[in-house]
Amino acid sequence: MNMQPETRLAAGLLSPALLVITIFMVVPIAITTIYSFLEPARYGGVVWNFSAEAYIRVLFERDIFDDSLSFSTDYIRIFARSLIQAGVATVLCLMVGIPAAWFIATRSDRQKSVWLVLITIPYWVNLLVRTIALLLILRDEGPINSGLQSLGLTSGPLPLAYNDFAVGLGLVYSFLPFMILPLYAAFERFDFRLLEAAYDLHANRFQAVFKVVLPILKPGIVAGSLLVFIPGIGAFLAPDILGGGKTLMIGNLIGQQFQGSRNWPFGAALSTILLVFTLIALFWSARRSAKAGGEVI
Repeated sequence: MNMQPETRLAAGLLSPALLVITIFMVVPIAITTIYSFLEPARYGGVVWNFSAEAYIRVLFERDIFDDSLSFSTDYIRIFARSLIQAGVATVLCLMVGIPAAWFIATRSDRQKSVWLVLITIPYWVNLLVRTIALLLILRDEGPINSGLQSLGLTSGPLPLAYNDFAVGLGLVYSFLPFMILPLYAAFERFDFRLLEAAYDLHANRFQAVFKVVLPILKPGIVAGSLLVFIPGIGAFLAPDILGGGKTLMIGNLIGQQFQGSRNWPFGAALSTILLVFTLIALFWSARRSAKAGGEVI
């Protein structure tokens, strides 16, 4: 059956995008999934023998003498730590991003451009450089601790680096613009006359925010939260540099399996599990959005 000209044109326009997605997304995911069901080679790589050992290792520890299995929570704790760190970073980005986006959206057009440039300036510099710069600020000899001690507010350096606090701060610093920009776009479409109408109907500030503002901002909040939470789970640089190797997250664990331990199937299995969590979060978000819009998935 011959396709209509419009259909052929649409297929032709979509072909480059579909080709890129297939080569750089579908194929790597397929390779990673296949590798997760193979045996590890001694010095890296895989042996093409089917094995579910990589997934068994996530939940169980195998005894080196009798090969028996015992339940282990080591990797579950790493996943939980990653989820908590990403969740806390998302909440903090929301707390900072909502008032920041509101402030920018209520400025004049010229001031909006200036503030948006200031928000995006950090992304003109490589993330590795920015993370190291943050470490230099937080370390014992950094300007924060030096300033506090010179003012007599502390008798010694505060433990600001190489801990969960530093990792969380690094995640917020890295992903905050991803929260502010979607919220700003939502505020740009917000009709402030609705807020005035709410006050005219004797709504207090609490009611105006939660009954008028937040429901309209929900798409921006959801988009910003996903843009922070999903990359935050698999963050690598912040835990590695700011955590000093003491705060292990799933991204660091995956990197160790490919670079240090040379256990490619286990690293691939962890990557696949992380991908499944990400897809579940995206599916849940899409389903909630569809329900809110009156659609049925």
